Amino acid sequence: MQVILTQDVKGKGKKGEIIKVNDGYARNFLFPKGVAIEATASNLNDLKGKRESVEYQTEQSKQRAEEIAAKFKEIEVVIETKAGDNGKLFGSITSKDVADALTAQHHIKLDRKKFVMDSIKTLGTHSVKVKLFTGITGDLTVKVERK
Repeated sequence: MQVILTQDVKGKGKKGEIIKVNDGYARNFLFPKGVAIEATASNLNDLKGKRESVEYQTEQSKQRAEEIAAKFKEIEVVIETKAGDNGKLFGSITSKDVADALTAQHHIKLDRKKFVMDSIKTLGTHSVKVKLFTGITGDLTVKVERK
């Protein structure tokens, strides 16, 4: 009997896979536990639709990430903070500060965990790498000025 797994089953397969199992195993274990459904024509069609939907969403996310990466080449985030006479900051600029400034100045909302950076501790212009999508990164210019 062919079944479609709705959850990962150790030793059998991953969620969404179509596998062949014994009838008794399917009826007595997989179906009652809710970890698989029978591979009928309608269920196969539903699975195909879900896969296409996931692929479409992934493609849309990838295009959006590429657009943001291209936009990063044109924009600059300016952060004003207190600093000493020698150009050292009182405190530091973290990824959270950069993410908040990016949202406020350019209306691009990104999670602070996407920024690959050490804390910024001096005045001046700094380049910050941003992981936007698998294999897509952008370089954001951050300018730190005295308040």
